[in-house]
Amino acid sequence: MTKRLNILAIVMLFFITSMTAQQQFKMGLVGFYNLENLYDTINDPDKNDEEFLPQGKNAWNSEKYITKLHNMAYAISTIGTDKSDKFNTPEGLWVLGVSEIENRHVLEDLVKQPEIASRNYQIVHYDSPDRRGVDVALLYNPKFFKVTNHKSYRLNVPNQPNFISRDQLVVSGILDDEEFSFIVMHWPSRYGGEKRSLPGRMAAAHLCRHIADSILEINPKAKIVMMGDYNDYPTNKSIIDGLRAKGKVSDMKDGDFFNPMWKMHQNGEGTNYYRDVKGVLDQCIITPALLKDENDPFATYQLYKPMVHSKEFLKQHEGRYNGYPWRSFAGGVWLAGYSDHFPVYLILLKKI
Repeated sequence: MTKRLNILAIVMLFFITSMTAQQQFKMGLVGFYNLENLYDTINDPDKNDEEFLPQGKNAWNSEKYITKLHNMAYAISTIGTDKSDKFNTPEGLWVLGVSEIENRHVLEDLVKQPEIASRNYQIVHYDSPDRRGVDVALLYNPKFFKVTNHKSYRLNVPNQPNFISRDQLVVSGILDDEEFSFIVMHWPSRYGGEKRSLPGRMAAAHLCRHIADSILEINPKAKIVMMGDYNDYPTNKSIIDGLRAKGKVSDMKDGDFFNPMWKMHQNGEGTNYYRDVKGVLDQCIITPALLKDENDPFATYQLYKPMVHSKEFLKQHEGRYNGYPWRSFAGGVWLAGYSDHFPVYLILLKKI
């Protein structure tokens, strides 16, 4: 009997210790997801949405649209909520930047899906002039984030007056009880070749830098998360030189940003696969104020860990593209998958 009591006491002590450790921190999750062609079925004469109409190349219809909405909502609902992960919360993402959405209407349909409806996600969205008719936007849980200001910035490329792409969206507000700003982006693609298309992404880097610097000019310790599909890797010129985002704290100089996704890319992780090459195109880059303060770690919300949400259900499991992100379409064929990108997110911790 005494032995059993001792074992019970040890188990109870472990349980209490574990609960106490968990209660020492608040955890916030912020992330980004390229939703890959989330179009509705309605023809918009002002947008190039012909492929995603019932009579279009993809024979897009209500059944496929509803399936796409369900899949996207389910994927979002699982980010940071898996109990098998060390850090998880039933609340899931507090803030989510998204790209490749046709309009506000598709987001209104998305946030009503039963998988995420209880989170009451609110929407910040502006129409962009992109040729494919896709935009970026921000979804946020008003329980944790209160928006105070938002603005959309048009991207212009020097010496290319006819160049058009997605706008960049900046949303500022109060995350829990701290000031935060989020810049949501989808930089110009590599269409035409990486080198030939580089000026578009360099211009996007300079625009993002301008937006962030304007915030930092008011508050040098501003907490900014620059999230998006950069269409470049953490080691590319647009990130290293254009945005001045470094992958090692030891390499940072005054005015540099920190890219927590750099190490993941170097370690061979990927958010997107292209011709058997995988890499981290989707990134959440931060200002130094979000780096851990060694003198007072997690006194305020600070970066704990970056994550790529590459769960098995988001992957293909057969054929040539085994292990790739499971897409909705490939070559015009309906696959009923999710997206050609994996979501990414940051775990932020703060002492209670």
